Amino acid sequence: MPDGTARFATLPASPGVGYKPQHFKDLQDDPGPVQWIEIHAENYMGDGGRPLAQLRALSEKFALSVHGVGLSIGGEMPLDRDHLARLKKLCDWAKPASFSEHLAWSTHESEFLNDLLPLPYTESTLSRVADHISQVQDTIGRQMLLENPSSYLAFDESTLSETDFLAELTHRTSCGLLLDVNNVFISAQNLGLAPRDYIDAYPVDAVGELHVGGHEEDSVGFNQPLLIDSHSRPVVDPVWDLLAYTLDRTGPKPVLVEWDNDVPDWPTLRTEAERAADVLTR
Repeated sequence: MPDGTARFATLPASPGVGYKPQHFKDLQDDPGPVQWIEIHAENYMGDGGRPLAQLRALSEKFALSVHGVGLSIGGEMPLDRDHLARLKKLCDWAKPASFSEHLAWSTHESEFLNDLLPLPYTESTLSRVADHISQVQDTIGRQMLLENPSSYLAFDESTLSETDFLAELTHRTSCGLLLDVNNVFISAQNLGLAPRDYIDAYPVDAVGELHVGGHEEDSVGFNQPLLIDSHSRPVVDPVWDLLAYTLDRTGPKPVLVEWDNDVPDWPTLRTEAERAADVLTR
């Protein structure tokens, strides 16, 4: 629990949901199969107030995953030390069972871009990202998980596949991996790849969490629909099927249902969690 001994040292191999304040009472009264929650770190870096009070209450009942969205792990600039200090303070207080961030960049010089942008998979990028991961882990005093991106283009200069890039990062830094199954499906569809081939090549021994979420299609100006990682609708059947295929290779893992935009009422989100529980059972 926050400010004391962590009640949950690890995430259970069960469904979790991204926590939204409008679901606070529902989670307390009728969580269904949900056994853990994820929060976005940047929403909880203040001092006191209702967000931290709610999180303290929920931590009595649910394991906690902290998910960062603003470190810019893949950026060319040094990591923001003030941001790292705030992250350490949050993790020291909340004592989460898991911390994760994205394989992406979102800063350039003094500018912050409100997006998770892709990077080429080269030796120089690999060294920079590895250095940043090590800095994060050393600062917060815990292992971090790195999430695979959703891709809309590929870089001609890349010399490594994404799965080889991720595998080498785990070897150099001892970080773990967050395997976002929806991102795999999106990238495969957008880049003309086979999603199961990606899973077969993925370093599954390093996986600490799995994510699924909804996406949208944009067909304007393209010969085929471009899939957009929107977290704004139910998970589609092919992604549930890919999750089952992934679990066959990883074994039981914590599975998060992400729904960050156009957030539905609790019964709708609980239904998605129930479907994740069903896939885990099967």
